[in-house]
Amino acid sequence: MESMIRKFRSRAIILGCTLALSGLAACKEEFLEVDPQGQPRAEDFFVTPEHAIQSVNAIYGNLREWKVATFANLALTNIASDNADKGSDPGDASFMNDFDNFTFTPTQFILADYWAGQYQGINLTNQAITNIPNITMGQQLQERLIAEAKFLRAYHYFNLVRAFGDVPLLTRPPVEPEELNPVRTPKEQVYQQIITDLTDAAAVLPVSYDALNVGRATRGAALSMLAKVQLYQRNWQEVLNLTNQVMGLGYALTPNYYDVFRLSGENNMESVFEVQALTVPGNCGASNLQWAEVQGVRGQFGWGFATPSEDLVNAYEEGDERLDATILFRGETTPEGDVINPNAPNPRYNQKAYVPSFVTRDCGYAKDQNMRILRYAEVLLMHAEAANELGMTQDALDALNQVRERAGLDPIETASQDELRNLIWQERRVELALEGDRFFDLVRQGRAAQVLQALGKQFTEGVNEVYPIPQTQIDLSGGVLTQNPGY
Repeated sequence: MESMIRKFRSRAIILGCTLALSGLAACKEEFLEVDPQGQPRAEDFFVTPEHAIQSVNAIYGNLREWKVATFANLALTNIASDNADKGSDPGDASFMNDFDNFTFTPTQFILADYWAGQYQGINLTNQAITNIPNITMGQQLQERLIAEAKFLRAYHYFNLVRAFGDVPLLTRPPVEPEELNPVRTPKEQVYQQIITDLTDAAAVLPVSYDALNVGRATRGAALSMLAKVQLYQRNWQEVLNLTNQVMGLGYALTPNYYDVFRLSGENNMESVFEVQALTVPGNCGASNLQWAEVQGVRGQFGWGFATPSEDLVNAYEEGDERLDATILFRGETTPEGDVINPNAPNPRYNQKAYVPSFVTRDCGYAKDQNMRILRYAEVLLMHAEAANELGMTQDALDALNQVRERAGLDPIETASQDELRNLIWQERRVELALEGDRFFDLVRQGRAAQVLQALGKQFTEGVNEVYPIPQTQIDLSGGVLTQNPGY
């Protein structure tokens, strides 16, 4: 029954680049290989209101692209952290071990994939932001679409600046020769552009949408992403102010943590922003999100990559309901009745990426599993961290304990500022496990070398806090792009 509902439910499927903007130069894979003839062709496209909608839909569609959502994403975020191992069979995609062990070099193609996927999204946003204002259409829709594009541009630049530090900053389609071969922009300026885009977006975006537009960026998404950006900048008062605003928008924690990551829990009251996926029989390319498939149980549901580490298992307190909701152990029986192969190659898999076997596989396994990007639980934890840094202990405890109590844990009654900081960091780890932030959290907390070296990873302090600029991009630029120190 659920599979039938999933096949026919009424929800907007935000289509991909090739469907919405076929032939548009912004859909090219390589950032520096932007066709100089692309701009006139884009202007030919941007004529009607429907073109404006399609151009923004293409940006959302890019979020499902292989280079954005799958191997590169998992390698740089989860596998590089203490939360996940490479997984799968030892000989399958052995290059992923480079991220588990920090033995990658600038020539590792996964780095180039990550770079290209993010800049492909940025190219799409710049096309939309530049051209939509020239279309004769309703002002409210026009402003909203531009705001959505700014939110998504900020999201892509946030991914890039966390991963690489200084990166080229372009806010329009390339016109001048130097824009086709840009230098790296200081990360401080990149962060300022991200903040500007998210501030602009939050001022325009609606709090919610009708059923046909669920999944588009909302005011809550823009404010939450802005709070996260400010968190990385240690602007505690801004984080507190922004999370206070989000906490007044009607979000709430899903009572059962396990339900958050099920198909029935997509876009629910805890969801702030998700990458949308939906099986479209006969048009599988429209929803080709393989995030869940590549993490599914090897030989049973998927490919078995990015498996939860033993260190993550040991991080959970006794009685924490999130352990069983996050980690799928071989041999167990899921609440939906699937018996996980007791002879699976890996002892553990990501249960947040699990899709029951009865769900339609018309387009392959788990192609309609949304990828969660922002949840209300993270808003509460950002609020707790900011409040603690500002000396507002009770506010910090109140927010922290909402998350703990949902997980079936006792509340924290009292703690010093240093103790509470560590408790909040620990709560972020287990609450947001395998959702893509752990490596970057360790870096911003100044603990990456300490934590990762203790696990035997070849992390070099002062070098591996950022990834190397892909050598292919340096070569294409003729040396205009420079390398990060130590690589």
